[in-house]
Amino acid sequence: MKFTTIAAAFATTALFAFAPGAQAQDTIKVGVIAAFSGPFADYGKQMEGGIKAWMAQHGDTVAGKKIQIIYKDTTGPAPEVAKRLAQELVVRDKVDFLAGFGLTPEALAVAPIAQQAKKPMIIMNAATSVITTKSDYIARFSMTLPQISAPMADWAVKNKIKTVATVVADYGPGIDAEKAFSERLVKNGGTVAEAIRVPLRNPEFASFIQRIKDAKPDAVFVFVPAGEQSIAFMKGYRERGLAAAGIRVIATGDLTDDHVLPAMGDATQGVITTFHYSAAHKSPENDAFLKSFAAANPQGGRPNFMAVAAYDGMNAIYQVSQKLNGKIDGDKAMEVLKGMKIQSPRGPISIDPATRDVVQTVYVRKVENVNGQPYNVEFDQFTNQKDPGK
Repeated sequence: MKFTTIAAAFATTALFAFAPGAQAQDTIKVGVIAAFSGPFADYGKQMEGGIKAWMAQHGDTVAGKKIQIIYKDTTGPAPEVAKRLAQELVVRDKVDFLAGFGLTPEALAVAPIAQQAKKPMIIMNAATSVITTKSDYIARFSMTLPQISAPMADWAVKNKIKTVATVVADYGPGIDAEKAFSERLVKNGGTVAEAIRVPLRNPEFASFIQRIKDAKPDAVFVFVPAGEQSIAFMKGYRERGLAAAGIRVIATGDLTDDHVLPAMGDATQGVITTFHYSAAHKSPENDAFLKSFAAANPQGGRPNFMAVAAYDGMNAIYQVSQKLNGKIDGDKAMEVLKGMKIQSPRGPISIDPATRDVVQTVYVRKVENVNGQPYNVEFDQFTNQKDPGK
């Protein structure tokens, strides 16, 4: 068994070594790995929507070469599937870029392949802080959970929220969010009344919400993956009387995700979140993005932060391709990506040359009705935010 494993590893290495020589001369291939089915299907669909929006605005040709997108479905947080798909994309499809990665387990599984094959890897969502340290070929255009969680602790204490219970999904991003928020809260003179971690898959919130109610904090800080879980938590918050008990909800923006916010009901009204994008953001760039997204995705609903990160990720891929005149070399591509600046629909962003992580504004938002529809309305901000752990 050990010999077989080693032999397979050498075989894979050999295939990687030969892959660049066989690259088609008239295309630039982008392999997008994400969940397009299963409970996290909206992650992949939002990223696909953002990619379509960018290409609808800017065409499908760069430096005289056609941009070809190859989508691969992980079906959920399945690292072995993500790894196999990445190997197929590198060896068989001979992609120039790896991209996507809605979930941290996907990104961590693929990082060694990007390193070995020297393929630029564009992160369009996965938000655990450590990801960019796992390969020299990773650049992240989304966020990290510490980056958006720590500012919430600053805002909370300034607004007389001193005692907080935390509820986070029990995987990398959730643990990052809990740590960054709690450390900053305590540093600012606050107290963590209760720290709760819930399963990533199919959590039952009822018992956890009762623990929060019993702890009687000023507020509950929440990070759960956007979508079904955010809807379930807010339903439990309403039904179990936390609002009536005066316990406020403060959270990362995943909780009031733009895409699902219209389906979440009145329980979200007044919820305060910190995040890097809102569909209600006011700028010419966001107006153009929203218009392009709607035209390219007629059944796509409201775009969210994953769509924007994919849109910006494609911007980066186009810039790299243009500057390298269509001849994609991993090391040269990373030099272009380091320090890159983009005027994004969310506001100005850049890639930190040292960490290859995104630097951006983190906004404080409140759910309010705008023309009869709930939106995350920005009312404060923290500019030039890096991952505080790096």
